[in-house]
Amino acid sequence: MPEELIAQTPLERRSTSKLLVVDRKTDKLEDKHFYDIINYLDSNDVLVLNNTKVLPSRIFGTKVDTNANIEVLLLKEIEDYWEVLVKPARRVKVGTEINFNNLFTGKIINKLEDGLCYIKFIYEGVFLTLLEKLGQMPLPPYIHEKLKDQSRYQTIYAKDLGSAAAPTAGLHFDQVLLEKIKNKGIEIVYVTLHIGLGTFRSVSVDKIEDHKMHSEFYHMTQDAADKLNKAKKNGKRIISVGTTSTRTLESIYGKYNEFREVSEDTNIFIYPGYKFKAVDALITNFHLPKSTLIMLVSAFYEKNKIMKVYEHAIKEKYRFFSFGDAMFLM
Repeated sequence: MPEELIAQTPLERRSTSKLLVVDRKTDKLEDKHFYDIINYLDSNDVLVLNNTKVLPSRIFGTKVDTNANIEVLLLKEIEDYWEVLVKPARRVKVGTEINFNNLFTGKIINKLEDGLCYIKFIYEGVFLTLLEKLGQMPLPPYIHEKLKDQSRYQTIYAKDLGSAAAPTAGLHFDQVLLEKIKNKGIEIVYVTLHIGLGTFRSVSVDKIEDHKMHSEFYHMTQDAADKLNKAKKNGKRIISVGTTSTRTLESIYGKYNEFREVSEDTNIFIYPGYKFKAVDALITNFHLPKSTLIMLVSAFYEKNKIMKVYEHAIKEKYRFFSFGDAMFLM
């Protein structure tokens, strides 16, 4: 992976990113722009988008006893405490108190493996309001440029606050393109999966079957379930925008053999050998090596074919990862 292909900043116009169209039946590759996706969609399609909204979840504090600097990444709210990643983890133990710019404090109540901790925050007022004053967008570590406009790490349809990362396949849609899609008679359905460690932690074990997925919260409304069940019944093509939408759809359909209104956690891990039950086509970005995301995409096509797609993308100088270009696996 040439490092210069890792996108550091978003393009000025979201939909002008490149789009690699992959026909899974013929293995044909076409180099397009994302706004061209309208030409590959019709009224027999349903587009499924993840409307999660990214929390300003990277916060910096100091230990109350030693004043040592601590970085905390919020992953998931659990009852009255949070699952977080702490850096450096060696500096904290159960009982450690952290002061966050005198806005609020946090106390470590459990220390897990690999920097994972449970923390209970002590504050007055509304926590999310305080978080917006202090928190930063949790950009991935391979992005070294400062993000000038924080909204560029949100989809334009982001609604339900709760993610520790953006559903990046959705970053390519702008209002003009979404309107064109609606006007063409293509149904748009929204689901929610709050992205946490399950999505972005890389696989470090030798056998992928031994990899432990952390659970993430997802939600589907009755309206979305009704539309998707009707689409299935009528043989419409369900197109998932992103791996997180895919994991939501496959979790629900795999568990209930239908779509239904549900709010629960999933730790589904999709890798080659998996048989897709809900999704017919996939829009996704180019993913990191050793990630569960590239394994999901390899399950949707074939590993050796996906590698050829990536080779083509490198040769044609596509931009990679969160702010990079997209592919459409038809």
